[in-house]
Amino acid sequence: MSNTGQGTMSAWQNFERAYLNRQALSLLFLGFAAGVPILLVFSSLGLWLREAGIDRATVTMFGWATLAYSFKFIWSPLVDALPLPILKNRLGHRRSWLFLTQILVIVALVLMAMFDPASGESALYLMAFSCVLLGFSAASQDIVIDAYRIESAPASMQTALSASYVAGYRIGMIVSGAGALYLADFFGSSMETYSYAAWQKTYLIMAAVMLIAVFTTLSIKEPTIDRKPIGNDTKDYARLVLVFGLSVVAFIIGYNLIGGALPETDGVLTGFLLGSVQFIGSIFLFGLTSWLSVNAGVAPKSVVQQAWLTPITEFFERYGKKAIYVLALIGLYRVSDVVAGNISNIYYQDLGFSKTQIATAVKMVGVWAGIVGGFIGGYLAQATNIMRAMTIGAILACLTNLLFVALFYLPNAPMMYTAVIIDNLAAGLASAIFVAFLSALTSIRFTAVQYALFSSLMTLFPKVLGGYSGAIVEATNYSFFFGFTFAIGLPVLILIYLVNKHIQIGQPKIGDE
Repeated sequence: MSNTGQGTMSAWQNFERAYLNRQALSLLFLGFAAGVPILLVFSSLGLWLREAGIDRATVTMFGWATLAYSFKFIWSPLVDALPLPILKNRLGHRRSWLFLTQILVIVALVLMAMFDPASGESALYLMAFSCVLLGFSAASQDIVIDAYRIESAPASMQTALSASYVAGYRIGMIVSGAGALYLADFFGSSMETYSYAAWQKTYLIMAAVMLIAVFTTLSIKEPTIDRKPIGNDTKDYARLVLVFGLSVVAFIIGYNLIGGALPETDGVLTGFLLGSVQFIGSIFLFGLTSWLSVNAGVAPKSVVQQAWLTPITEFFERYGKKAIYVLALIGLYRVSDVVAGNISNIYYQDLGFSKTQIATAVKMVGVWAGIVGGFIGGYLAQATNIMRAMTIGAILACLTNLLFVALFYLPNAPMMYTAVIIDNLAAGLASAIFVAFLSALTSIRFTAVQYALFSSLMTLFPKVLGGYSGAIVEATNYSFFFGFTFAIGLPVLILIYLVNKHIQIGQPKIGDE
């Protein structure tokens, strides 16, 4: 009896030491701050738009607003290097950026609440603009949180911090997922009786919830890290921002011009390929404008190189030609569940489940399952070889999509709960392992830029493909779609094998110490 008691006490002490310290609790709340916005521009927004009578293809294309998460590496050097006037002296570099981005998230949510998507095309465009602002602000907040996590604690704590972050993230998703749906239901909106006022109140409440994030930022400590300036004076930073601004304008103009020049099509595959051309062409114009601006002397070459190029070249210097395996693995690891998740709420709605049922099963029970999965994933990442843990996560992530195929043929509540719980356990486990994996790749000298690059690449292809999920379902059916999401997750296992064979990646570390 005494041995058992000692073992239990030891296990609790280990848990307390890992997860109930100041750093882990800070990451729990910062994870919450990161988890709240994502569903408000992704999943819950989809149900709002559907109730407002917006077609499925347009709804899923709103998911492209979250592409800011996939392109955040482009402006991460500015977040990493640019000191914010007044705020930096009061809060420090990381906390000042956290404060600014959280205020912008609140502003974007308030703006979204001001427009009724059912009132016409102009309101829909204004809502789309607000969504882009929300995606940009939330992605910028993520840049800072990821850098803060790696800089605020030693390497030995990174797996525990990853699990705490994922747990907080999932709790934030409960609030903005289940909470938003419960509120919209409570205020009187449904598929049969759409109420703009109900959704407006819901999004205003979500904006108020983000004040928790602001209070967290004001209470945490700034990381004690020697940050070397990349410019000689304020003018260098201003010129760096100008290069970025010109490049963004070129991206927007190029995106519209290329889109206008491409032919219209109803084909899903053709539409995906043309959309890819549009994105790739716009990114090329972004890079070309940056290169021309720098060569024209808009910003000093040395400053641009330190901000954008050095963090990237350092990664390739570490891994050489084999870095392509790592980048491919990062880009495809979450493709199976991200693409499936883009239309999951609409799927449940189309199967006949109510908003309250969806909120209870998916946004409440499912998210708690994801939190449990996150802690299991954190334990696996710490207890075993990181690539072995990655393999387990990848297998589970794609296999669980077959449960949604079964749900298509057995559309009842027990089957939905089974699919949701197992899927979220797997997703939480895979997320925590993947965060630990990305942390292991990141150098302490370039935390914000490198981690932003990795996490951007993680969502880029899945988000682009996910934008066509509605069109794929329209052209086929849900059974085919979820079978497809299972199949596209299988090549990830080959990439894990190649990375494990050719590259030595240890447990999560801070970097060059």
